[in-house]
Amino acid sequence: MMSAENCIDTTRCPCPCLPKVTLEQAVIDLVESIALQENALSHILCAESRKMDAAMKLDGLDLCKLLEVNDSATNMVHAVANLELVLKDKLEFVSNNLYYPPADAAAK
Repeated sequence: MMSAENCIDTTRCPCPCLPKVTLEQAVIDLVESIALQENALSHILCAESRKMDAAMKLDGLDLCKLLEVNDSATNMVHAVANLELVLKDKLEFVSNNLYYPPADAAAK
């Protein structure tokens, strides 16, 4: 549970009590959120692959139904690709605007 001394003053703002974090922790949290979203997208693509495999194994599957399954998978892959671009932009924003390597790392 958060303590009151670790929260932003809510008397001036009706926002919920949020913990104060350092810039370094905020960058770590953002990169971690990107990684988790990437992981979720990989699971979606695996599910699409399993769906295609299952459709191919069905008896009596006609060409029309197979094309419908293929179109569904294609639409999902396009949606995932669009989300990948958003995540790439998010990561570039973090690396270009929020992450500053330590001064001793730049000297090496």
